[in-house]
Amino acid sequence: MEQVTTQGLGFAHFVAQTDGIGRSVLIVLLLLSVASWYLILTRALSNWLAQRRADAFVARFWKAASVDEVARSLPAQSDNAFAVLVDVALKTRANGGEQNLAAAGGMAEYLTRVLNNAVDREAAESEHGLTVLASAGSAAPYIGLFGTVWGIYHALVQIGMSGQGTLDKVAGPVGEALIMTALGLAVAIPAVLAYNAFNRRNRMWLSRLESFAHDLYVLLTVKNGHGR
Repeated sequence: MEQVTTQGLGFAHFVAQTDGIGRSVLIVLLLLSVASWYLILTRALSNWLAQRRADAFVARFWKAASVDEVARSLPAQSDNAFAVLVDVALKTRANGGEQNLAAAGGMAEYLTRVLNNAVDREAAESEHGLTVLASAGSAAPYIGLFGTVWGIYHALVQIGMSGQGTLDKVAGPVGEALIMTALGLAVAIPAVLAYNAFNRRNRMWLSRLESFAHDLYVLLTVKNGHGR
């Protein structure tokens, strides 16, 4: 009879025996896991596509014979941050003769502000979803630990009420409660790894974008005599 009871222990048995608080902890961990993996997969795919499009655009940009040739092809290529940067820079140069506060200080300063603003917008967009990953990575272990503590407490109360406090009666429910800690770690570890990977990608991406913005600034001002 003891062998049957031992074989009946496990995650399903733990869920069946736990109370509303324990199930709420499981639901929270499940939601964090689903949100994390959704962001991991969608951000990874988005970053990969953005990298491909950017590489192709930058290669075409530097092979173009003139800035006018680039301007003519932009409508069909404005699907990446580098193309957007070129687009706003060319529009700024075209509107550089307008007298307004935005253009105060000269064309060079105006173009610098526009390029910096475009890079800042891309930086903000690249941060999408990272807060959720950081929250999941930091909170999930503690949520799982809380579920373990509550599960142990719940199991001990039931054991105390039954009057069967032997080691074999305690070890099973306590071992089952430790599943919550394992689930918390299972949620947190992928989220932390993905957060670090996306942060590194964003740093490299923005560094490359800033370098391209500087080259574009030189191309449109120094070489065209607008910076004087």
